[in-house]
Amino acid sequence: MRLLLDVPVDPTAPEARQWVIDELSKPEYQAAKPTWLDLAAEAVQNWLAGLVLPSGGDFGGVLPVLAAVVVVALIIVAFILFGRPRRNRSAVARLDALFGSDDRRSSAQLRSSAAAAARSGDYRTAIEELYRALARRQSERTVLRVDPGTTAQEFAVRAAQSYPPESGRLAAAARVFDEVRYLGAPGSREQYDALEGLEAAIRDAAPARREPVAAAGSR
Repeated sequence: MRLLLDVPVDPTAPEARQWVIDELSKPEYQAAKPTWLDLAAEAVQNWLAGLVLPSGGDFGGVLPVLAAVVVVALIIVAFILFGRPRRNRSAVARLDALFGSDDRRSSAQLRSSAAAAARSGDYRTAIEELYRALARRQSERTVLRVDPGTTAQEFAVRAAQSYPPESGRLAAAARVFDEVRYLGAPGSREQYDALEGLEAAIRDAAPARREPVAAAGSR
């Protein structure tokens, strides 16, 4: 055994390279290896250390730059640790398009606009605005979602599942909306009054079902 230990080790170049690779692949070496985040932090630190600061203690022009760098670094770290911030479901609903229009008004604002149009005798606009208010209110309450591609007819079908007793009035309201919106129908006081009654009935009513939260991002 003593003789074997005294034999000099003279590996070839490929053998020596493989021994080094095998040694460095051991867990204790891998655990000590810096992560990409460590390397990034070190790079920022080196950059800051390499800044040429003005002589005489006048840091007025440098401090804003340093502050901006720190803010950006904090934002990057926050994204790494916590991921992209998520809007709650109500916020997503309010920002969605509404029946072919990029309208971000609240349901209350839409109802007010509808009432003003009705008072002036513009029932076409009044019906459009009030049907949008109806849909926007259900979206605000997270009962139903309104995706960019949602049609008035599709919304009525889905709303009927949340308010089964109103299925007939919902279908009729969707037809009237399509008539004034796409077919140029003038609308009437009777149609507006019917829609107004429907909107008031389901505005804050307890739904039979709510669409799943996961469905809000399915489109």
